[in-house]
Amino acid sequence: MAVRRLSVAFALLCGLAASVAASSAEDRAIVMATTTATQESGLLDYLLPMFREKTGIEVTVIARRADEVLEGARRGEVDVVLMHARPQEEKFVADGFAVKRFDVMYNDYVLIGPKSDPAGVKGKDIAAALKAIEAKGAPFVTRGDRSGTHAAELALWIVAGIDIARTKGAWYREAKQDMASALDAARTANAYVLSDRGSWIAFRDRGDLDIVVEGDKRLLNQYGVMLVNPAKFPNVKKELGQDFVDWLISPDGQAAIAGYKVDGQQLFFPNADKSGG
Repeated sequence: MAVRRLSVAFALLCGLAASVAASSAEDRAIVMATTTATQESGLLDYLLPMFREKTGIEVTVIARRADEVLEGARRGEVDVVLMHARPQEEKFVADGFAVKRFDVMYNDYVLIGPKSDPAGVKGKDIAAALKAIEAKGAPFVTRGDRSGTHAAELALWIVAGIDIARTKGAWYREAKQDMASALDAARTANAYVLSDRGSWIAFRDRGDLDIVVEGDKRLLNQYGVMLVNPAKFPNVKKELGQDFVDWLISPDGQAAIAGYKVDGQQLFFPNADKSGG
């Protein structure tokens, strides 16, 4: 009987130890919301193991459209937000849903189109390119999904002086899907499409597509990181989330971002603003 009691006690202790270990692992974990383009680039698969090795903190990633990222964060569903829609991010902070916003890195948008360039847009002027596409009714694929990239595209039509909601016709085609799907739709239709450079580099089945416009300063794609406000949402893991923010904008995190390459090409360029904004 004594042996049986010892066995039961040992089993209970093992179960308690496992429960404590699981609880401890859960305590050392955060949830980060980001955009689909960020996730699809492969950057987080590269960065997060480095962060986990350094800190022991596990990061669970939820990838959504930009508007969905902020909707979830406004409900306190995540600890940290990493995205590329600066006006929306700044409003998120101004509304008290985040503590601060920090620049982390940038890449740029590029206009992709058929190598034959039927609209004759090749160059560095994105506004002129969009005007030519609209004037000629050349096929154009928009993500049409309220993502950060879609918001950037709509802003560029405004820069070009075009009311796309009024002037769009059959040539303006909505993918209503992620960046990879939009690129695939453009390949199939031999159409133009705006893409972030990272997604373009990662896109393998390019067919007859190529970059036709790049280098315009209006195509800058800035990324920011924010800790969701723990004063508004007490469930936010303030210390662990801040550890992640601090690491991303630290020399180590910035070097890790610069080191991420696909086919020898750097996808993101670190430019952390440690003062926040």
